[in-house]
Amino acid sequence: MKKFLVFAGVLFCTVTGAHAGDHTMKISSPSFESHGAIPIRFTCEGEDINPALNIQDIPAAAQELALVVTDPDAPSGMFIHWVVYNIPVTETISENSVPGKQGINDFGKFDYGGPCPPRGKHRYIFTIYALDAAILLPEGVHKKDLESAMSGHILAKDELVGFYQRKAP
Repeated sequence: MKKFLVFAGVLFCTVTGAHAGDHTMKISSPSFESHGAIPIRFTCEGEDINPALNIQDIPAAAQELALVVTDPDAPSGMFIHWVVYNIPVTETISENSVPGKQGINDFGKFDYGGPCPPRGKHRYIFTIYALDAAILLPEGVHKKDLESAMSGHILAKDELVGFYQRKAP
């Protein structure tokens, strides 16, 4: 049974009985291994497209997915590379795709911005969230707004970490 709620001006569609639990979910990529190097193709020095992602063991109660890609090693602190939400429940996010609504990244764009560290090797964290509610936010929100809307609706999450160091300064 679906239930509609409004919280802090955001409309949620929840499934009665869905709640956060001890669900395990796994995100991986056929393009790079966890804690491995991200191929240049997916960076600012290559095609600057998103890598394919695989998601396993999504909770049955999930209504949608959200994805955030961050660089915690940026000189200014956490740098946001991609914010995507309202992703239909799927086990695959295709390479060079737009799987849902996009938020704004720290490049000031509404799309994937690949790794492009100014210097040194940086970590890039792809965090997938399974949500028990359809979060009805407009396109172009910031990561903090998405996190606020997801609060209390995360059934499971997982992270895939990749590394990149620019070939040219």
